[in-house]
Amino acid sequence: VEGGYPEEFKIPTIYRAAFSPDGQFIAYNPLADAFGQWKHYRGGRVSEIWILKTADLSVEKIPQPQGRSNDVKAMWLGDKVYFLSDRNGEFNLFSFDRNSKEIKQLTVFTDFPVLNASAGAGKIVFEQAGSLHLFDPQTTRSTRLTIGLAADLLELRPRYARGPQWVRNGSVSPSGARAVFEFRGEIVTVPAEKGDFRNITNTQDAYERTPVWSPDGKSIAYVSDESGEYELCVRDQDGKGEPRRYKLKGAGFYEYLAWSPDSKKISFADNSQSLFWIDLKTGAVKKIGQEYYYSPLPSRTMTTVWSPDSQWIAYVLNTTASIQRIQVYSLEQDKSFPVTDGLSEAAEPVFDKSGKYLYFFGSTDAGPVKNWFDQSAADMRMTSSIYLAVLRKDLPSPLAKESDEEKPADKEQGKEKAAGADTKSPDKKNDKPEEKFRIDFDGLDHRILALPVPGGYFWKLQAGEEGQVFYLETKTVVGGVPVEDQGLAGALHFYDLKTRKDEVLVPEAEFYYVTADKKKLGYWINRSFWIVPASGKPEPGKGKLNLEAIEVRIDPVAEWGQIFNEVWRINRDYFYDPNMHGADWPAMKAKYAAFLPHLSCRNDLGRLVVWLCSELVVGHSYSGGGDQLFEPKRVPGGLLGADYAVENGRYRFKKVFGGLNWNPELRSPLTEPGVDVKQGEYLLAVGGTDLRPPTDVHSLFENTAGRIVEITVGPNPDGTGSRKVQVVPVADEYQLRNRDWVDGNLRKVEQATGGRVAYVYVPDTAELGHMYFKRYFFPQADKEAIIIDERYNGGGNLADYYIDFMRRQYYSMWAMRYGHDYRTPNAMTPGPKVMLVNESAGSGGDFLPWLFRKFGLGRIIGKRTWGGLVGILGFPILMDGAYVTAPNVGIWTEDGFIVENEGIPPDIEVEQWPAAVADGHDPQLEKAIEVVMDELKANPPKKPVRPPFPVKVK
Repeated sequence: VEGGYPEEFKIPTIYRAAFSPDGQFIAYNPLADAFGQWKHYRGGRVSEIWILKTADLSVEKIPQPQGRSNDVKAMWLGDKVYFLSDRNGEFNLFSFDRNSKEIKQLTVFTDFPVLNASAGAGKIVFEQAGSLHLFDPQTTRSTRLTIGLAADLLELRPRYARGPQWVRNGSVSPSGARAVFEFRGEIVTVPAEKGDFRNITNTQDAYERTPVWSPDGKSIAYVSDESGEYELCVRDQDGKGEPRRYKLKGAGFYEYLAWSPDSKKISFADNSQSLFWIDLKTGAVKKIGQEYYYSPLPSRTMTTVWSPDSQWIAYVLNTTASIQRIQVYSLEQDKSFPVTDGLSEAAEPVFDKSGKYLYFFGSTDAGPVKNWFDQSAADMRMTSSIYLAVLRKDLPSPLAKESDEEKPADKEQGKEKAAGADTKSPDKKNDKPEEKFRIDFDGLDHRILALPVPGGYFWKLQAGEEGQVFYLETKTVVGGVPVEDQGLAGALHFYDLKTRKDEVLVPEAEFYYVTADKKKLGYWINRSFWIVPASGKPEPGKGKLNLEAIEVRIDPVAEWGQIFNEVWRINRDYFYDPNMHGADWPAMKAKYAAFLPHLSCRNDLGRLVVWLCSELVVGHSYSGGGDQLFEPKRVPGGLLGADYAVENGRYRFKKVFGGLNWNPELRSPLTEPGVDVKQGEYLLAVGGTDLRPPTDVHSLFENTAGRIVEITVGPNPDGTGSRKVQVVPVADEYQLRNRDWVDGNLRKVEQATGGRVAYVYVPDTAELGHMYFKRYFFPQADKEAIIIDERYNGGGNLADYYIDFMRRQYYSMWAMRYGHDYRTPNAMTPGPKVMLVNESAGSGGDFLPWLFRKFGLGRIIGKRTWGGLVGILGFPILMDGAYVTAPNVGIWTEDGFIVENEGIPPDIEVEQWPAAVADGHDPQLEKAIEVVMDELKANPPKKPVRPPFPVKVK
């Protein structure tokens, strides 16, 4: 192999391949495996093996059984293709004889699958149950190999985790002297100024989460799984002694801990989105309420706030219409009472320090945003205002109109004398008796007032001293998601009822805490934490905590055991089906825990997690991330948005991809003003270095993305007529190439249909697809028919937005004096509709064609879709920063649970055969054009005819 610039082989899609011994055939999988964490996958993207003849690109498929299977890792020995298949249960080794077409099963493992096979020297080596096996085709027997290796296994050594990236949840001590954080599964406290951090848990095989400091400063509460299940722990703030442990009633995972002001009780939420409180003296746990619908955005509903007397809890639950409503719960009565009516969104209640008022955010335009599952919410924004409820009837409005009045001097002097006499008298006191906290529910809805603060995008409301509140505000949000769930930074505001003024204390904060004594604030920004006075703007540069100094010891073996158990529990407690799809989940834990003593690196744990989760036989089951001891630094390349060909001893621009240079996502470096490189020109030098094969063109653009690079281009390979231009390479060409494909399809449809049919591509059902639909559908709303192309649709939300426009029908016409008559609705397609699908469209890309078929909008053409409609809504992060999903929302109709592991089959199946695609064809698109034109011919949309103008005057 001499190297040099690779030549394109005309196979449209290829994932894994093997040449036959004579080089005349390639056995390959056209698509990437879909079964990695999805055992017994049978959706549209099952892995097939195609045997391609290199001479003419003709294809023979290895036959699959009815119901499909996954056939992977093709290998050649002679004229036979050996492969792994799950057609009879677990993956085993099979062979396919190209001459007789006979398929034989060669191994019969039923406990663990055969993995990672490779052929050579007339034999096949494969992995099974953690060991290597050698298969001999002559004897059809396999032998387990015994291999010994001397290795240091550095990833097993204990080490220290350092850096603010491990800081997660936290709170501030009552006076602001220290802060407490969750740090890589430990609970640590950090001084505001002087001293050292303190690890108060030191449990390397347990995960401690969500620490909160008690208002009296004595204790820190957190949850820990040291016992094997999460429990509430309360321990002395200095970490001395053993914690008090409390078993909690709930669904297994707990967060949003909140202390009562008397430091005797704690409220909390669980993963079923239920609210509880616990009496720390007796350990008694009582349930407050539970969400009617499970929400992926629980941050505003699962937080609670205690009244100053520690006898009431204010909280929020969604109504059955998904509008947040504030409730207050009485501990004495074990009963909740509504504060707001549920017709307007009300969130984040906080009690004033005096107990006189309850502050909260309110919104009257939240409704569309609350439909978080619907794509139609993507353009919606929710604004809020700040309100307060006067809790007692006898209290005046704190916002009553004020009036300056003259006060006579003699009365004022008399008052001052009387006050002075009281002060000097030892028998008299000025202090009024403390008023008992109470709520008068009668007429409470008439005692709700709006603070004089303009509405905006607000979140994180907190109370300060009497009559003072804090909140965060941002000016920019994305649609369809409440602002507090967007991970934004905003300005930290302070409002005072006495002065009736609002001011910005901190220009940018992501989250903040108010200390129990109301004197200090702790806030996050850019992985830094600051503790500053709560009154006035903080002094620049003062108050930053030294998070870089925190370090905790980690024992990888102990940590991996905890992570394995955590993955198992997350799926146990979050999975949408309590019957776990029929899996014996405790038995699965035991089955795979047997591998824990044999793990040698973090990647081994990752594989074990995949194997465990695959037993649930479900899509959207993913895992990844984690702390790798050796994390190689990635070096970006640099791309010009072009294809190259080697001609005349030089690199020539075979194709230059056009973009939209006003859009940073679609910038094409070679087409920018002043560059203007054309297809057919030569790339002669990069950065002053002459460029000729076999030097790889990309090697000279290493680490240049986003940087200015001088290139020499010209019309001739000898350099005559060349010029030097400056370009700024991009890091990724995907959007440029995808846009070129879309625009090419648009032109094909335009030319083939004479401009009568619209073509709209939707890459997903999330933000990008929403943008594409708006860009391509509305400018083509004057067409008679439409082809919706959702091939490779990556999903996202539920595509009601697309379908609503597809379902639009003609209502009426409007006559005007000048110009043509206007149609209502104007944005609609009156004629035939066709949808293109393929194996790589899934999730929301499964639901879109399901809806298209449900409403009878037209025929579906292409290949069966992925088949994954048990979705995911959010899960706890793992100790080392890794993640795992537990699919927790599954689609059903009265006919049963649908689509999952099946996909949406097309009405007309069309394969993208390599020979046709290599010849410039798109068989699926061409079939769609044929079908839609036939339907247009048979049923052209009726054009309304305007009647004569009426004669009204007689």
